[in-house]
Amino acid sequence: MTVDINPTTVLELLPARPRVLALGEPTHGADVLLEVRNDLFRQLVEQEGYRTIAIESDCLLGLVVDDYVTSGAGTLDEAMRRGFSHGLGGSAANRDLVRWMRAHNEGRPAPERVHFAGFDAPTEISHAPSPRQALTALHAYLTARVDPGLLPCTADCLDRLLGADERWADTAAMWDPAKSVGRTPEARELRVLADDLVALLDAQAPELAAQDGWDRARLHGRTATGLLRYHFWMAEPSPSRMAWLLSVRASMMAADLLALAGPVLAFAHNAHLQRHRSTIRMGEAPAEWWSAGALVEAALGEGYAVLATALGTLRDQGVETPPPNTIEGRLYALPSDRFLVDPRSLSDLEPRVSPWFGYAPVDPAHLTGIDGIVFVRDA
Repeated sequence: MTVDINPTTVLELLPARPRVLALGEPTHGADVLLEVRNDLFRQLVEQEGYRTIAIESDCLLGLVVDDYVTSGAGTLDEAMRRGFSHGLGGSAANRDLVRWMRAHNEGRPAPERVHFAGFDAPTEISHAPSPRQALTALHAYLTARVDPGLLPCTADCLDRLLGADERWADTAAMWDPAKSVGRTPEARELRVLADDLVALLDAQAPELAAQDGWDRARLHGRTATGLLRYHFWMAEPSPSRMAWLLSVRASMMAADLLALAGPVLAFAHNAHLQRHRSTIRMGEAPAEWWSAGALVEAALGEGYAVLATALGTLRDQGVETPPPNTIEGRLYALPSDRFLVDPRSLSDLEPRVSPWFGYAPVDPAHLTGIDGIVFVRDA
């Protein structure tokens, strides 16, 4: 029923070799789960030729980490401080990952180096930032490479329309649409200009795609248009507002994953990687949307595979020994601390109820959408 967690046992569960192999976690902040991820990624690199790991962290900040692991730019401390969002730079397991990637790349030719990517939108639960960084980086890239007459605006024009970054990042706008600047005349004009800048970038692909900076320019373009769309829907007063915000974030995450050259190990919360429709209740009305994983599978089919991590206990948060009739309880009764399970071997189980909002048990109703379960006994 159970096997060790390694590339061979994982790939034996799958119908085809995936371009994106997703590994989910049921909670954030437990380093033991990241240690399992690190071990699997190292083995995938050494045995299966994987070259990229993508994690649920700001896609723009992740460029700092990638520069460090691929070329040694900066220091490890700087990469951890400046290259992660959501406090992830303080994780010892994330630090071990970045240190190993840098050591692995030392002295290797560029095609053999491993890469780091963040694939989350640069948003927080409390606010969304100004699109300035992404938009001005895209404009600067094009300014240096194309006929100036093709540019739809100047850098000064962008700066004027963007205004003060604090207006965009106002935390009050997350819950009060009237506080958002996302539908001001300036924001609407920026959406058109961003779209034109991305269109210009695409139109220059035959000349630019083989040059350095192309992938990052595309990332800046996706992020700029995505953030402007996100701010537009922050200003929406109807009940559909939250569903739109969640959908925009998921779409940005999916686009970032699909842009990476495979094979890729993607690591995020189980909820972001699941194939089933996602639901959440914030306030009176529930919101539904398709997660990044569902969107990636729609594009890749069997090129997408997902492993969900199930956790037995998280005692410092009051998550004690699981009931025996749950997924976690069935697996907790087995003798090993960490192992891989074929979800088709599990049936007749009840949902586990979490006493803590920050931990989400694996839903038995979702077993048909999971390729494998990674079980960790205690965190």
